[in-house]
Amino acid sequence: MPVTRLLIEDFIGLSKQYPVFDVRSEGEYQHAHFPNAYSLPLFNNEERKVVGTAYKQESKQKAIKLGLEYFGPKMVKMVEEVERVVGGGQLTVDSKSNGKKETKPIEIADKVVLVYCWRGGMRSAGVAWLLDLYGFKVYTLVGGYKSYRNWVLRQFEKEYPFKIIGGYTGSGKTEVLHALAQQGETVIDLEGLACHKGSAFGNLGQPQQPKQEMFENLLANALTNASETNKTIWLEDESQRIGEVNIPISIFKYMRTCRVYFLDIPFEERLNYIVKGYGSFDKEKLINATERIKKRLGGLETQNAVSYLMEDDFQSAFGILLHYYDRLYAKSMNNMRENPEMLFEKIPISEAQHTEKANRIMIAAKKETIVLKGF
Repeated sequence: MPVTRLLIEDFIGLSKQYPVFDVRSEGEYQHAHFPNAYSLPLFNNEERKVVGTAYKQESKQKAIKLGLEYFGPKMVKMVEEVERVVGGGQLTVDSKSNGKKETKPIEIADKVVLVYCWRGGMRSAGVAWLLDLYGFKVYTLVGGYKSYRNWVLRQFEKEYPFKIIGGYTGSGKTEVLHALAQQGETVIDLEGLACHKGSAFGNLGQPQQPKQEMFENLLANALTNASETNKTIWLEDESQRIGEVNIPISIFKYMRTCRVYFLDIPFEERLNYIVKGYGSFDKEKLINATERIKKRLGGLETQNAVSYLMEDDFQSAFGILLHYYDRLYAKSMNNMRENPEMLFEKIPISEAQHTEKANRIMIAAKKETIVLKGF
């Protein structure tokens, strides 16, 4: 079976059915990679450096000879690793673009695998040759990961049918987003993709954040999957920065032009929600997070909040912080959107489960009610 070279759109299409192998070094893979790809490095970090230096300073032939010395002893293990993945019969995929993962069976009847390297050159060609020789049907990516990155950036220049869930901190926007997904709506959980909840406390209880490049890859993948549903795409209202990553500027600017369904929930209810969600975290981490926003929160308010935390008075401490985040969000609503009064629909709601909040948003979205002023 000859190796087939695919353009990026066809490669992405097949990646939803068959496993993808990234044959770049582990360092390249860890920085960022094709979502759901398995790492199958032809060269490790040091070997890649040696081969690359030989290519630049001596000749292509010298680099190939060095590469073959590294490649030869690894052939059996690489084939066995691909067999293990394919034989396992499970492919990890994004679940309706909401940041969560699910598994589905790999179609292994034809032993199909996809392979890419940095530019679609010798590394992917070498591994593809080996796997083809062994009996796999192999597809490689024309232009490699570089081609994929160009595709990723193009996804951020498109317009999407976004609708935004807004609300002050503690409104349970993320949970409402998930409730919408459970009702069959199409959602993208930006905070889930970023592994961060957005505030100074947003990294608590979260896995390590992806690098910016990897976040962009995940977002482009989510946008593409969501677009395939031909339905409204629900997002949570966010600042451009989510922890250490940024929403691509073109997508962020476009989000700021979309209708926002604002959950207008009483302060006390939101405060109770925040205390319940964050009050169980390590006190030292809560204090450190509070002190990180001292410059914006103010010296006196920071001191008071920290003192309350030290005394286990989480209600008072988070009350100070919630007032701060309310002011920050209100400023963002008015300063970062054109005609904000024409984009926001306020949905007064109190003491409701997240499913009911989602239902209220859906009702408002269907009615396309005239936006209420007063922010």
